[in-house]
This record gives sequence, C-alpha cells and structure tokens, in this order.
Amino acid sequence: MITAKRAAGLTAEIKVREHSLFSGVADGLGGHDEGLNPHELLEGALAACTIITVQMYANRKNMKLESTDVAIKITAEGTETRISRDIKFNGDLTLEEHARLLEIADKCPIHRLLESHIKIDTNAL
Repeated sequence: MITAKRAAGLTAEIKVREHSLFSGVADGLGGHDEGLNPHELLEGALAACTIITVQMYANRKNMKLESTDVAIKITAEGTETRISRDIKFNGDLTLEEHARLLEIADKCPIHRLLESHIKIDTNAL
C-alpha cells in the first residue's frame, strides 16, 4: 500500500515500505519542482513495468536482451486518453524475439491496468 501526505506547499511525500519520494509541480504552477509531477509518476510506472516485464520474459527464454529503453508520454487526456510508448530493445535479438518482446510489453501489469475500465472508490477517514 502506498501512503502519501502533504509535505509542504504543493509537495506530496509518498511512502511504501522503507522507500519514500516526493512529488511536486513546476514553478509556473505554484510549486518548486520538488520531484516528478503526478503525470510523470504514472508515465514512469508504465516505463518501469514495461522494462521489468520484458526483461523477466527474456531471462526465462534465454534471450540476449541487454537492456530496454522506454519513452512514455501522455499525449491526450479526456474521454479517450492517449499514451505514446516508444521501446528500444538492446541486444543480439532475432526479428522473431524482437516481435515477441513487443507483444510481451503489452502484457505488463500496468499496461493492462491502464487499458482496463477503472473505478476508484474514495472513502473519507
């Protein structure tokens, strides 16, 4: 479970287990750029999940995947949000392995979560 609290100004401190990070907004929005903004955190979750998922698969299949580079950008928001994801696989891969890793990228848990119909239940404490 993630917990978060206001740290100061427009900054949130986010904690999980023994880790913490700060999220803020840019100077132009009233903050002081204390950390990733909430959109960047979401983009980062998809990038990290993509990298980890394809590396786990490549390891299990003994593929020569050295690393994966991912760029994520939320390109449109509204009734149909659009997210752009560019992926580069580094290593000695066949065309078939490359194609399979692209398929596996779409199976990462955050990708599937973002493509699902999400309902958020909010409770006042």
